[in-house]
Formats: sequence, structure tokens, C-alpha cells
Amino acid sequence: MYDVLIVGMGPAGLTAAVYTARKKLSTLLVGKQYGGQAARAAEIENYMGYQYITGAELMARFEEQVKKYPVQVVQAEVVSLGREDGHFVARTRDGRDFRSRTVIVAAGKSPRRLNVPGEGRLLGRGVSYCAVCDTPLFGGLDVAVVGGGNSALTAAYDLLKVARHVYVVSLGEWTADPVLVDKVKDAPNLTKLAGFEVVRIEGEERVSGIALRSLSDPREEKLLGVQGVFVEIGTVPNSGFVEGFLELNEKGEIKVDCECRTSVPGVFAAGDITDIPEKQVIVAAGEGAKAALGAYRYLLMAR
Repeated sequence: MYDVLIVGMGPAGLTAAVYTARKKLSTLLVGKQYGGQAARAAEIENYMGYQYITGAELMARFEEQVKKYPVQVVQAEVVSLGREDGHFVARTRDGRDFRSRTVIVAAGKSPRRLNVPGEGRLLGRGVSYCAVCDTPLFGGLDVAVVGGGNSALTAAYDLLKVARHVYVVSLGEWTADPVLVDKVKDAPNLTKLAGFEVVRIEGEERVSGIALRSLSDPREEKLLGVQGVFVEIGTVPNSGFVEGFLELNEKGEIKVDCECRTSVPGVFAAGDITDIPEKQVIVAAGEGAKAALGAYRYLLMAR
């Protein structure tokens, strides 16, 4: 029986673990891998204390700090969370159960999929959701980046350095931060294709092309000969394991108040999985600290 069970090993979960450990609470940290989405960020320039740092480097610092405390770590995927005999029980995919007096859910989000023909079949064979991981594999090739937000233009910026040509495909105008737009807008090997949706991804053993449909004229279809497709159209919360237990909003995010409390007393949530409006590393870390302090206060009152 642990005082606190933390689900998720991204910025929110790792920060929460440091805070609960410092409060001398027995802490179990469960997640699939250290760092979460933040570990895949190519560059972070707005985390205080660092002029520039990669996501992997920053999350390695978080991990190193957690390991200085007596935090029990289990690398596994939590598939269900519930209450039993006055305490909480989390079950992992491999069938193990873990019990605790409080829970902090910080499981983050996962990349949103296009759900078009060819996407799943060609995953890992030209279709990627992680430009940081896979950019070096596309040197000298033509690639498409799908999306118009910060993650899409960050991916495009990284790919411009190695790919022969980069097509940026988006439903509408770019919504990325101006500083990112400025980095890519005048690149000679970039083509902006706004107002197009992806119809299918083509290829047998590997990606050979991407078919687009014009939103202004649905009869118009364009086929781009590319060898890589980077899908950067946002994320979806990893909240399936708490559905029916915690209150979620229409996006599947966990509803929390300003103290990170959920609809179930004793369960707190932090980071991108919640309905807080900003999805940033620094915000997630702050929310993780708040959730940890909230769990500590809850346990004090329960004694």
C-alpha cells in the first residue's frame, strides 16, 4: 500500500514524484517510459533556466532528480483505475495490481492519427509521428508534414536540414507561433499546401506518395511523390483507463479544479491529460507540483 500512486512519467508525473517524496510519502511511479511527449521535443527554448535544451536532455534531468529520492518505479501501462475497500487500485496491462491511498493521474497525451488508408499499414515504413526520432532517416528524400501548428512547423524546420524537399499540408492557415513561421516560410525547399486534406497514403513496402483533396474543390485530387509522411495534427488524452471513473470533458480530458482535484476525492490529475488550457512543459511541471501538494494535504486531513 502506497501513500501516492502516480500514473505517467512525463514532466507532470516526474515533478509530482519529487514533491511527494520530499514530503516523505511512500510513492509509486508507474508509466511506459520516462519523459513522455516532452522527450520527443526537438528543442525547448521557453523552459526557465535553459536558453536552449532538447526535450530528451531536459527529461533526462527530470529523471536524474527523481532517482535521488526513494521513489518506487514500475515501467508498465496502466489499463484501469478504481476504488476498492477504501483505497485505490491500478491494474497494469501485464496483470499486476497496485494499491494506494491517493492517486495522481499524469498520463499525458498521444499523437492524433489521420485515420486514412495506408497510415497504419505503413507505420514505421515512412509514416512517422516523431520527427525528432526519425528525421535522420529521410536525408535526401521528399517528405510531407501534415499539420499547421507548432509541432508541425518544428518538424518541418528539422526536416528542412536533411530532406530534399518538405511539403507542409494543412487544412487551413498555419496556427504556429510566429517565431516558428519565420524559421520556415522562406525556405527554398519547402512548399506550403494550405487548404488540403489527406485522402490516403500510398505505397507497398514503403511510403511512395500521399494523396490530397482540395477543400475548395473536392473534385481536385493531388498526388505528391514523397517517401515520408510526418503526422503532426495534435494529440489525444491517454484517459481511456479512467473513463467511467473520473469526469471527463468532451475532448476526453480529465476535469480538474484549481487545486488539481478530480471528481473523485483522493484522485488528482496534472499535465496535458487535464482540461487546463495550456499544454506546455513548464505548465505541466507546475501542475504536477500542485497535485502532489494536494495529495499531501488530503492525506493529512484523512489521518
